[in-house]
Amino acid sequence: MKKILLAAVLLVATSATLQAQFLRIGVKGGVNFANFSGTEIQTDAITSYHGGLVAELKILDRFAIQPELLYNTQGAEYKSALGDFKNELGYISIPVMAKIYLTDSFSLEAGPQASFLVSEKNDFDVEDSNTFDFAVNAGLGFKITKSLFVQGRYSIGLTEVSKNADAKNSVFSVSAGFLF
Repeated sequence: MKKILLAAVLLVATSATLQAQFLRIGVKGGVNFANFSGTEIQTDAITSYHGGLVAELKILDRFAIQPELLYNTQGAEYKSALGDFKNELGYISIPVMAKIYLTDSFSLEAGPQASFLVSEKNDFDVEDSNTFDFAVNAGLGFKITKSLFVQGRYSIGLTEVSKNADAKNSVFSVSAGFLF
C-alpha cells in the first residue's frame, strides 16, 4: 500500500511539473500604431492600445503555440477640407501565433488573427464597419526573464474594415507581458 501511495504521489508531482513546463498562462498589453491600407483616401496613423490574456503551449524544445485573447483598438485619422476625423475601432482579437525559438530567449512569430468588432468611436456619423476582421500577423519576441517578455508585431488585415470603403486594418504593435 505504501508503494502504491508513493507511486501515486510521484506520478502527480511529475505530471504537475510537466504540465507547468508545457502550458504557461499570463497577461500582456501594449501600444498600437494603427492605420488603414489599401485605400485611395489619405489616412494617418493613430496611437491606440491592446491588452489581455496570453498562453504559451510549448510543443517542442524550440516551437510553441501562443493563443491570445485581447481587447485591441485600431483605426485611422482622415484629414479633409472639412477638418480632421478620427475612426477608432475596438475589437476582441484572437491571434494564434506559431513561435519558433532561435535561442532560449529570441523567437520569430507568425499566425492568423480573428477579430470581432465591439465598439466604434468616430468623429462623424457613419457606423458601417464590418463586425469581423481577419488578419495575418508576424513579429519577434524576446524573453527578458523566464516570465517577463516583450514583443513587436505587424498585423495586416485581409478583410475590409467597412462595407463602403476599400480600407483594411494595418497595425504595428509593441507589447510587454508576464507569464505565470
